[in-house]
Amino acid sequence: MTLRVTKVEVDRVLWEFRNSPQLALQFFNLVGKKKGFLHSLRSCCIVIHLMVNIRRYDEALIVMKNLIQTKGYSPLEVLEGLVDSYETNLTSLAAFDALVRACTQIGASEGAYEVIKKSQREGFWVSIHAWNNFLNHLLNGNETERFWKVYMEMVSYGYSENMNTYNLLIYALCKECKFYEAISVLYRMLKDGITPNVVAFNMLVDGACKIGEIDLGLKLVKKMGVMSGDCVSPNSVTYNCLINGYCKLGRLVIAHEVLNEMVKVGIDPNVRTYATLIDGYSRNGCLEEAFRWCDEMVERGLVPNAVVYNSLVHWLHMEGDVEGASLLLSDMVDKHIPPDQFTYSILTKGLCRNGYLHEALKCHKWILEKNLMEEAFTHNILIDYLFRNKNIKGAKQLLGSMFVRGLIPDVVTYGILIDGECKQGSVESAIQIYDDMIKVEKRSNMVIYNSIVNGLCKAASLQKASLLVDTLENANMLDPVTYNTLLNGFCASGNIDKALDLFSKMRKEGNSVNIVTYNVVINNLCKHGFFQRAKELMKAMIVQGLIPDFITYTTLVTNIAKNCSREEVIELHDYMVLNGVIPDTQTYNSIVGPLLAGGTEKDQA
Repeated sequence: MTLRVTKVEVDRVLWEFRNSPQLALQFFNLVGKKKGFLHSLRSCCIVIHLMVNIRRYDEALIVMKNLIQTKGYSPLEVLEGLVDSYETNLTSLAAFDALVRACTQIGASEGAYEVIKKSQREGFWVSIHAWNNFLNHLLNGNETERFWKVYMEMVSYGYSENMNTYNLLIYALCKECKFYEAISVLYRMLKDGITPNVVAFNMLVDGACKIGEIDLGLKLVKKMGVMSGDCVSPNSVTYNCLINGYCKLGRLVIAHEVLNEMVKVGIDPNVRTYATLIDGYSRNGCLEEAFRWCDEMVERGLVPNAVVYNSLVHWLHMEGDVEGASLLLSDMVDKHIPPDQFTYSILTKGLCRNGYLHEALKCHKWILEKNLMEEAFTHNILIDYLFRNKNIKGAKQLLGSMFVRGLIPDVVTYGILIDGECKQGSVESAIQIYDDMIKVEKRSNMVIYNSIVNGLCKAASLQKASLLVDTLENANMLDPVTYNTLLNGFCASGNIDKALDLFSKMRKEGNSVNIVTYNVVINNLCKHGFFQRAKELMKAMIVQGLIPDFITYTTLVTNIAKNCSREEVIELHDYMVLNGVIPDTQTYNSIVGPLLAGGTEKDQA
């Protein structure tokens, strides 16, 4: 017997089955499988309401996402269908929360926000959970500024924050490195009678580590029990955050002590714990100890993953041990640990870094032939090193192969091409590439602008470089690198007056002057024989709160030792040591050489 029903009949049957949601779903699915039959929006919305009523949210979300992604309904049209099929005491407001979640899951930010606002206008206010879901979606999409606007709007409607809301606030503030503001949110939670969970504490510990206040993070861990009324204790994530923080600061002994404490309280280190230690020890030049951690990890029955291997391979390459990295990769394959995209990128960059560009290109070709990776990152690495090796033809061929394979160059690709052309003296080609980038709606960044300014300066097109800097300044897009590049360009061309005018302007603006700026000017003052003025400028650095580095002193000492009296040289040396800068071999050679030769040029005169 053939099943023949109309959409209106399906709507009616579904509604009659509303007290038997499971039966209604079976009927809905059965009819939906019939060839040529498409459910109406109303039928779908009735099923959504029924599924939400019995807390089968996953099925409800599947129907919602299908309506939007496959059938082409807008979130607001789905909302309208839910409103039309809503019945007081028979359906739940949670359906509207679910629609917000469906929107965020498919990345429809605007749709989610429109649903929240339109629901309110229709008299169906979504719960705090829907707002939290949308706020979390904004944070995950790095829309921090909008997050705060939406949060303030939510509060203005009188919603009461719950634990999840507070956790989102802490996460947002820690993300912005506003640790102390995040701590104030924790105290506000406690004041409102909400006990923070381990997630809140872990975010704060991680936030403390991010701003270098790791000891404060450790204190927070120790007070976790007291602050939570003994409801919360540290877990593996807590200790991993601390270990990671201490490793990044190079405080490996304390990282080891934290691990011991972790084991002492009965928390087993996991793969992430050891991966952090291995990377931390490798980063600080302790590869032998890193491999010992790897051995201990295996002894505990844990299997090193791609993250562990990637870290070791990376740092072996950084140490120049290409053979060791190759053996480790072979071990990875033998143990059937699948490499990821980072493995291939690390291998490509490691080979290039150590002078094996030809081997890196062969490896890249093999990766593409096996379809192991399709992304721009490794192409960018190779194009960069081809430019460094002045193989412009090879770089352009590789760029062409990206287009052939359907890979779209990203802003990093364009940045490498522009920088490469500028360094080869082909500024016009660089500007053409920049124009092409803008045409495909890729947004430029300061790295690219600085490359162009540098290229113009090296091509002695200082007027064009100045115009570009002025344009960037008007757009409030300058950084110290831009100014320093133009400053160096004026100095290199012998235009010391323009350089000093620019330097004066930079000092007035305050935030654009750094140690590099002073070193550039001091070096060029010395080159032009203005030694006293160079010394005065060094003292001005200190007044501004900038501590001269060994480059500053070496520049001054090298030039003053050749042109001034030995008393001035010794005085400068003493001044240098008193300000906490330890002279290096080059500095001492600059001081001692002229003295051994019978004095400086001024002494001999």
